Amino acid sequence: MTYWEKRRVVVSGGGGFLGSFVVEKLRALGCSEVVAPRSREYDLREKGEALRLFRESRPDLFIHLAAVVGGIGANRQNPGRFFYDNAAMGLNVIEAARCRGVEKFVCVGTICSYPKFTPLPFREENFWDGYPEETNAPYGLAKKMLLVQLQSYREQYGLNGIYLTPVNLYGPRDNVDLESSHVIPALIRKCWDAKQTKQTELVAWGSGHATREFLYVEDAAEAVVLAAEKYEKPDVVNLGSGEEISVRELLEKIRNLVGYEGAVSWDTGKPDGQPRRCLDTSRALAEFGWRATTTLHDGLQRTIAWFNEISTQRANRSA
Repeated sequence: MTYWEKRRVVVSGGGGFLGSFVVEKLRALGCSEVVAPRSREYDLREKGEALRLFRESRPDLFIHLAAVVGGIGANRQNPGRFFYDNAAMGLNVIEAARCRGVEKFVCVGTICSYPKFTPLPFREENFWDGYPEETNAPYGLAKKMLLVQLQSYREQYGLNGIYLTPVNLYGPRDNVDLESSHVIPALIRKCWDAKQTKQTELVAWGSGHATREFLYVEDAAEAVVLAAEKYEKPDVVNLGSGEEISVRELLEKIRNLVGYEGAVSWDTGKPDGQPRRCLDTSRALAEFGWRATTTLHDGLQRTIAWFNEISTQRANRSA
């Protein structure tokens, strides 16, 4: 019998972007039962609802992916909501896991928790060396407090909780709403719309000089499942691809893949966010044998192919 065949797993956020791929991987591995509760069924911001979820689902292992997220614009517009909702959900499900005595708790944090001027590559040892970048600090700090909770609960109550910190994720099923999406889906959407409407110029946020690292969503899902099975320590673990790229270079890649030939202007009145991001992922390889396998070029091709497909379907339905 494999590790997963005898375990009941609950994945909060299992209907979301990363969560849907994690659920698929667990089922493919023969997991005994996978439960993916929806927010309309359980409002995890309420402690009683979190306890009810654990009481009714009786998980052996809980993977916490539920989050209120968005790009720089959404973070600037909703700092209070992003702080409270993410902190409350995490605090409540970890407390419920303690009360119900679950075998293991897996928490996925965010690259936004790292200090604004972390030396490159970001190493887990630098996690507490400063304040996060201001535009997403409320979200980053809310998620960061869950690491403190897991470590303190391990020390006092023996809760086996692990904490993973991925870089920006991208891939099929991502949010493409320009009001709340992250950089890759936003740029794909902008290039696609500009091409379809024959715009001569596209406007992008910031200077384009900030750098980012991106992780393909299926690689991230594999990391979560591997860590859930094999990692047992309290220390944070980075998840990334090792490819650093400027936003300006990223836009050029996406432009070429989408086939948009117009000009690009940069709205420097908009913030760049954190100046640079690139992770050291050697701990993930050493601890549970994971490394990313999808290159940025291949991942972008797959993501754009998916976006083309859903855009064509929408156009056909509205015709």
